Amino acid sequence: MATALYGPEGFFVSGPGPAAHFRTSVHASPVFASCLLRLLSSLDAALGHPARLDVVDVGAGRGELLRSLSVAVGAPLAGRVRLVAVEKAPRPDDLPPEIEWVDEIPQGVTGLLVATEWLDNVPLDVAVHTPEGWRYLLVNPATGEESTGNPVTPEDATWLNQWWPSPAPDASLIKEFASEMGPESDANLLINGVEGRGEIGGSRDEAWADAVGHLDRGLALAVDYGHLREDRPLGGSFTGYRGGRQVSPVPDGSCDVTAHVAMDSVASAGERVARCAYTLVSQREGLRALGADGGRPPLSLASRDPAGYLRALAAASAVAELTDPAGLGGHWWLLQPVGVAFDPLMAR
Repeated sequence: MATALYGPEGFFVSGPGPAAHFRTSVHASPVFASCLLRLLSSLDAALGHPARLDVVDVGAGRGELLRSLSVAVGAPLAGRVRLVAVEKAPRPDDLPPEIEWVDEIPQGVTGLLVATEWLDNVPLDVAVHTPEGWRYLLVNPATGEESTGNPVTPEDATWLNQWWPSPAPDASLIKEFASEMGPESDANLLINGVEGRGEIGGSRDEAWADAVGHLDRGLALAVDYGHLREDRPLGGSFTGYRGGRQVSPVPDGSCDVTAHVAMDSVASAGERVARCAYTLVSQREGLRALGADGGRPPLSLASRDPAGYLRALAAASAVAELTDPAGLGGHWWLLQPVGVAFDPLMAR
């Protein structure tokens, strides 16, 4: 998975970038960046308006989020904001010069560290529950053919027992799972089967804890699709994306290979580093708290100002996509303050 995504010819390193293959909140609408700017303004006040206010985008794609923020930032933030993209791919030729481009998270961050759909692409191992216990799932990187490997290490067994206590499901569970599937879940069933799989999230816990550890003061925000301990997917969530379509997750570098994030485990790891309580809400809740309600404009506006009505209607449609609980609005927002007394979603 690591080679397929981040190797010399990996999916995220070569080619046109993620936006050519799948749609994230950043790509869906500038409303997302506008809400983050409101969050940043509130954080700036909580930090006492520091001389330098960092915005670090981890897994920056081709810099789409920071491009939007660089245009939108105004007084009193202008002149103090430092925009840093963290990405393994080469710096895009057309990236504005004010955006720094690095391949590792910088130390001593004061401000906002944001990771939008980054953790789901942090490589991890998959285990299959067998009568003898958890064993690793092996995959042929050329064909995607799967086989069962050795027993998991004690460390991985501990993580699974704490965060993914999922024995092999019986026939009634398979029937229940199948009856509740939507189109995407159906594809995941065909890819993964229903056999008691566990996606070992220790590597993601470490990645998030390390990212939070780079903050001196500020807020770390992870936005991703995921699940909690009581609602782990029975057959796992591994899938692939290429050219806007869901495909089999063959780790050959030609497609995105991704799995949902165990958000509670990641949150616990970040809390241990930050020593501050975290907030975990849906994107729908987070964006609404930051002023994106998605309400339709009044029809009376159509007669008074037809062009204004159409603009307002388009904006409402964009917010509706970002807050749809069956889509992007169902993503999780994990907000982890570090060294600052700050209620991250009070900027209403």
